[in-house]
Amino acid sequence: MTKNNNQTDNVSIWCVISMASIPLVMTLGNSMLIPILPVLEKKVGISSFQSSMIITSYSIAAIFLIPVAGYLSDRFGRKIVILPSLILALIGGLIAGFASWKIDDPFFWIIIGRILQGIGAAGAMPIVLPLVGDLYKDDDEKTSSCLGLIETSNTFGKVLSPILGSVLAAVLWFLPFF
Repeated sequence: MTKNNNQTDNVSIWCVISMASIPLVMTLGNSMLIPILPVLEKKVGISSFQSSMIITSYSIAAIFLIPVAGYLSDRFGRKIVILPSLILALIGGLIAGFASWKIDDPFFWIIIGRILQGIGAAGAMPIVLPLVGDLYKDDDEKTSSCLGLIETSNTFGKVLSPILGSVLAAVLWFLPFF
């Protein structure tokens, strides 16, 4: 291989890794909280219904906004939708995390943070798949292998979530929000 092909392959590898990290992080962002719900209920002083709303608020926001994000990404471009969505998911996580850490009655702010995370997830995770199609439209083999890696990272997130959530919560109960 020539030097130019090696550089292109390295760029492609980092591109695939960055795209695969999106579903991994978004899955972790929602599912890591499941094992800490009983602790969350005690620490925040909420009911089991309210703790389930912390998970549900993320999912509902994402479900309703995925079609909007898809339309916007088709109209304005994938990166224009993905990058602000990732930032919004980060801001939501920071709001939920700091609220659970620093505020005496954090439930409202945790819900706001989780809704922002869900909105961010709607504009990030589902847009990755068409982005792969756009990037590798002339190479079916690369498209297939990249999509497989992305789905593997999503599945890995589902397996890793309860473990990582429990480990983080063992250190400080609110760390999974971050």
